[in-house]
Amino acid sequence: MKKVLVLGGTRFFGVHLVEALLNEGIEVTVATRGNTAHVFSKKVNQMVIDRSSLLADKEKLQSEKWDVVFDQICYASRDALDAVEVFNGHTKKYVLTSSKSVYEGKELSKEEDFIPEKHSIVMGTKENFTYAEGKRQAEAVFFQHAEFPVAAVRPPIVIGEHDYTNRLKYYVGKIMSGDEFHLVNSDAYIDFISEEEIGQFLAWIGLSTFTGAVNATTNGKIKLKDLVHLIEAETGKEASISLNPIEGEDSPYNLSKTWLMSNERAKSLGYSFEDLHDYLPKLLKKL
Repeated sequence: MKKVLVLGGTRFFGVHLVEALLNEGIEVTVATRGNTAHVFSKKVNQMVIDRSSLLADKEKLQSEKWDVVFDQICYASRDALDAVEVFNGHTKKYVLTSSKSVYEGKELSKEEDFIPEKHSIVMGTKENFTYAEGKRQAEAVFFQHAEFPVAAVRPPIVIGEHDYTNRLKYYVGKIMSGDEFHLVNSDAYIDFISEEEIGQFLAWIGLSTFTGAVNATTNGKIKLKDLVHLIEAETGKEASISLNPIEGEDSPYNLSKTWLMSNERAKSLGYSFEDLHDYLPKLLKKL
């Protein structure tokens, strides 16, 4: 039986990753701070660690030879370098949950638009970087310094019933209450992936032979104004959109231009994504 370690995994799409692994008959160990109760369909092993000081738990983490390590909570170069030190010689593969945020500028990003092997490493913790640069730094360290094979999965914004960031719920709430919200360009396109699918995709990539960077996004895209129309149709309320910033409000999907990425590499590997226009209306009914 394969032995897999998941760093993080008790919140949001990490739960779906663990469930997908359990469904494959894999022995799963979940390593967290122990602050969130585990709710899984089958038994998992538990390990209490602090991801921000991984070296302090080195002996514990090296107690097994892992087939795959999934890292859900790596946000900076220091996080990554600590993991390299801990897991060199102790895992056959490492899967980093990265982000679409590593890309800059393009309206449709492909994996080759950010090459972590060429990115200059600056050592620091997540407090030293923006979220996007922290993920770039993490990828750069793994691909430049790890002795084990690495896959970096780059998802867009993840949506679902259990999204604790409440970004989609922000718009549902504003439209329900009739309050204004700011969209600078409602014609901008955006893409998403569901919490269920990104969990399943991470497991799929981890159990495959693939290494390198790969985008993971649901088939399809949607204009922000069409997302608003879907919410209006579901709630029976009319949105009030402001073209000007609203003091004290942070509109989470407020894009100045289209922000998409290609999933062709993942599809060429044999993965079949669900369709955004099938999933999104069903999700809105649950929020």
